Order: sequence, then structure tokens, then C-alpha cells
Amino acid sequence: MPILSASPLSRPLFADMAGNIEVSFEFFPPKSDSMRQTLGSALSLLGPLQPRFVSMTCGAGGKGRTMTEEAIEQIVETTSIPPAAHLTCVGVSREETDAIARRYWEKGIRHIVALRGDPPEGNLAFTPHPEGYANAAELVAGLRAIAPFEISVAAYPDCHPQSPSRAADLDNLKAKIDAGATRAITQFFFSADSFFRFRDDAAAAGIDTEIVPGILPVSNVAQTRKFAAMCGTSIPSWMDQLFDGLDDHPEARQMIAANVAGELCGLLYAGGVRHFHFYTLNRGELAYSTCRLLGLQPKEKADGYRRSA
Repeated sequence: MPILSASPLSRPLFADMAGNIEVSFEFFPPKSDSMRQTLGSALSLLGPLQPRFVSMTCGAGGKGRTMTEEAIEQIVETTSIPPAAHLTCVGVSREETDAIARRYWEKGIRHIVALRGDPPEGNLAFTPHPEGYANAAELVAGLRAIAPFEISVAAYPDCHPQSPSRAADLDNLKAKIDAGATRAITQFFFSADSFFRFRDDAAAAGIDTEIVPGILPVSNVAQTRKFAAMCGTSIPSWMDQLFDGLDDHPEARQMIAANVAGELCGLLYAGGVRHFHFYTLNRGELAYSTCRLLGLQPKEKADGYRRSA
């Protein structure tokens, strides 16, 4: 009987993951003591994966800047993970924005995620503060004038919902890079082809900086659909089918979510991606599971990853 060569399909999906990736994680500011404890648990779980940085959002419509600063301080005081603070243009003057940036620099924060920001609730369109930065490109240039920050900006593989066209969206990204941004982090997406097409289009537009895919492990499709409507992301129909009927089965949802995110990351890895940014929603387990599927191993919990309070 002839010996048949092994088919690629006969190998386990994640068998060849070398763990030679870098990761980063996004959190939002906690609003209560229990949420602060949840954030601390997530940082403790994810810290040994040696993330390049963890970012902290600020509230929609420019709300919650104080909470963002407090949450960043929690990261600085309890871990040695490099923090990145989100900073937006919404509802604040240049002078006030610059003052926040200077406070971050004085506290040792060297990384800013510079965003235009979403308009306040109830407003359909973004209106700049009369004395504020008009857009993210202006904010990046302003930060560059203050200090040599590392600056990340947003990118949209499925196109920003308020952009008139994909070409205009790429022009906006290039303006942010030309203003001095270090890298772009994408909004979440669910098709590897969507990311690769965007990366190729960005290169063709003269954008040669690092573009990091943003990954949202999904365990609640209804919540994800709400997020997707705000940022123009397409949700494939097969995702609804996968999670249908699992509302009362959280463990099954977790398993499916980790596998879906792992498969997406595996396809991105095959296309050359080596840095993944995870939107954690302040829960570490799904991001941690996905990283492990990609072969990333935690290091020992030395002093560098968790300081005593």
C-alpha cells in the first residue's frame, strides 16, 4: 500500500505556533472598587505575558478623563507594564489638553493613544471645541511639540463610518502618521482578508509605519453588534450562528470565543503579523486564552510584573 504524504489539514490548527509574537491590551477605567479589583486581576493574569504596553481608554464624549488618569496611576503603582493613556479632542481646549499631556509626562507616562474621540451622547457629528484640536492629526502634532511621546493612533480596516470614502479614510490616517504618530492600531474586525487588504492599501498610500490589528474576542454578540455599529465594523452571519442559543451557557461561549479569536489571529500570523492588540473589556481570560493558543507562554511572576501594594 503506498504511503500517503501527510495533509496540512492533518496537523492541529495551532501546532506550529512559535510564540514569537508581541501583544498589548486595552482596558477602560473602573468606576467602583469591585471593578478596580477586576482590573487588578486582569493585569495580574496578563502581565506575565510581557505585553509591550497596556492602554487605558477615556469615556465617550470626553468624559472620564480623571478616571483615566487614576486608572493609569493604578497600573504604574501595581505593575511595571508600560502604560498608554488615551487622549481625545472632545470638549476641551488645546491648553487643557496640553496640560493633561504634560501631567502624564511628569508622571513618567511616555505613550499616548491620540484620538479625535466620539461626539457626546446625542450628537451625531463631531464638533471641535472652539479653542481645541480639530482632529487627531492636530493632536498628534501638538503632543510632538510637548514631549517625545510614543504615539499610537486609530485605523479602520472596514472604514470609519463617518468617512466619505476609503480613500479619504486613508488620507486621514496618513495625516496622523505624517504628524508624528509612531504606529496605528486598528479597530476590531472579523475577517483577516479585511486587514490584509487595508494593510496593502495603506502601503500603496505611502503609509509605512507599523499597523497593529485590534482583536476583540467575542462572547456577547449583541454587545459586539452595538460596538460594531459605532465604528463601522461588519459582523459576519456565521458569528450569529455560532453563538445562537448560548446565552445561558457562559463556559461554552468562552470556549467558542477563544477559538474564533485564535483562528483569526492564526490567519493574521500566517500573513506576517507579529503584534496583536486585544480589546479586553477589562476581562483577561479570553485574551489570555487566545495568546496561549498562539504559543505565547507566561514568564515567571517576578517583581517586574506585580509590585506589592
